[in-house]
Amino acid sequence: MLLLMFMPVGAAAEETELPSWMTGAWARSDGESWADEYWTPPRAGIMIGASRSGKGEVLQFWEHMRIVREADSTLAFWAISADQKPVRFVATKKSPEEIIFENAEHDYPQRIRYWREGKLLKARISLLDGSKPVDFQFRMMGQ
Repeated sequence: MLLLMFMPVGAAAEETELPSWMTGAWARSDGESWADEYWTPPRAGIMIGASRSGKGEVLQFWEHMRIVREADSTLAFWAISADQKPVRFVATKKSPEEIIFENAEHDYPQRIRYWREGKLLKARISLLDGSKPVDFQFRMMGQ
């Protein structure tokens, strides 16, 4: 209780605005294909993520990500993969167990949706109109 008295009010509010329910080490597999995704707990206004996927022992894709409350109060998802430039997506919908980020100017994906269903972390990437969807379902590692 005493520690809460010394915590800046803005910091406490800021941390709850980030999707802390994404925190953890997540994995999925289907035969030889696999993917891992990791998210740090919110701290200092940011969540840091990383993902990788492959088949067997061959890495096919990797990505570094962050979810951050920017100076103008925009909640944004930034992603950089392989040798590409960082891409920014803006949160357009947020609830206690779902968040949607969009960028109409990006070729694909234009929409990134994360949500929880029980112990599962689910994600869908698509175009803005919902076409060309690709779904991902992750389980917490070690469970």
